[in-house]
Amino acid sequence: MSRILIVEDELVIRTALKRLLEKHSYSIDDVGSVAEALPLTAKHHYNLIISDLRLPGAPGTDLIAHAGTTPVLIMTSYASMRSAIDAIKMGAAEYIAKPFSHEEMLAVIAKLIQPDEAETPTPNSDTTGVRPLLNGSCQPIQDLIRRINKIASTNATVLILGESGTGKELAAKSIHQQSPRAASPMVCVNCAAIPETLIESELFGHEKGAFTGADTPRSGLIEAADGGTLFLDEIGELPLEAQARLLRFLQEGEIRRVGSVHAKCVDVRLIAATHRDLKTLAQEGRFREDLYYRLYVMELKMPPLRERGEDIIELSQVFLKEQCNKHHVSLSFSPAAIQIMLKHAWPGNVRELQNAIERAVILADNHQITPELLGLDTSQQSSTPANAQTITSAQPNKAEHTLDDYFLKFVLENQHHMNETDLAKSLGVSRKCLWEKRQRLGIPRKAKNAAQP
Repeated sequence: MSRILIVEDELVIRTALKRLLEKHSYSIDDVGSVAEALPLTAKHHYNLIISDLRLPGAPGTDLIAHAGTTPVLIMTSYASMRSAIDAIKMGAAEYIAKPFSHEEMLAVIAKLIQPDEAETPTPNSDTTGVRPLLNGSCQPIQDLIRRINKIASTNATVLILGESGTGKELAAKSIHQQSPRAASPMVCVNCAAIPETLIESELFGHEKGAFTGADTPRSGLIEAADGGTLFLDEIGELPLEAQARLLRFLQEGEIRRVGSVHAKCVDVRLIAATHRDLKTLAQEGRFREDLYYRLYVMELKMPPLRERGEDIIELSQVFLKEQCNKHHVSLSFSPAAIQIMLKHAWPGNVRELQNAIERAVILADNHQITPELLGLDTSQQSSTPANAQTITSAQPNKAEHTLDDYFLKFVLENQHHMNETDLAKSLGVSRKCLWEKRQRLGIPRKAKNAAQP
């Protein structure tokens, strides 16, 4: 059994991560600071150390010098992504950005712990909450899976198109995980979340003195993905100047940091995604036409949930079972709830379905989920509803506390007396990460008469 040391000062994250790894047969020690960790590293042999970057007293990177041959995995919020890249240069084996999914964490751990050290646990895909997004028996999903399997082994640039919530990032991760680059980093970047003034520096890096505040040279996210895959989500939001630099990177396989006169060759596969019509944007002069055609090598179209027919039933079964396991309850859908789900247009797609079922399970007082618990807008009706079928009860297994479960519970219990900054700090993430997690989990903001940030 592999032994892992977790160093994380936020108890919510540390406890949830410990339970996740113990569930997958890892032996876990956990502490809240570098000072507490050092005596343990001297006393015990660990197969892996997982540490937050920012800790009280000393940063997590201080553990690298004391780890010897033990790999160190650094956890960081998006706001400190650059520092994580620096940690790699200091000797960290890998970094993972908060908030991360169970699947991501388990995959990174499996990569870092060598097979001869221990038998690698296999993540339980039934409880990840993300893998089922690409499951389904409808023809569009089957065609998508076959296409992913074909293009994964190539180095071709991929453009993923689809509405919000259809699983574009999951498709990108599936391509990376099935590719020869699977053992190398996959860096995911939401282009819409980075300020326009920083996007070029974030992607390409900068030299010392390139602009005000550039006190030291920094490598960019493309450089961090060298040998692996770069996923640019919402690429349609890139400013034109950054588009020109990205085009050169795709054509020449090289990048130039902001403020530098020297180019550097990199080996990075690009996967881009957008919910926008890039061709129309190109015709309007808001997206470079040459970049559009450079991206348009292989295209994947994510089908919206309303076009997936009876996959709604299959996905509902998966999500209901997952939530019942999390909350240790036994629930089924009422016939009326089934009808409303099949008729709903699902503008938020699979993410909306997942969040609706989670809310319903939390609010349910008896053994059935009724339409009002789902909280769906009845005006959002699909014109071609699928045929209703019975959704069986989801029987609870052993209670499981996931990171999302702790996050949801912590925010709901504390947001009425804590502002967004304090919530984010307590959870060990940035305000941006907190906002993104609210969107994904469907956590409502506090009432207007509550404490303001």
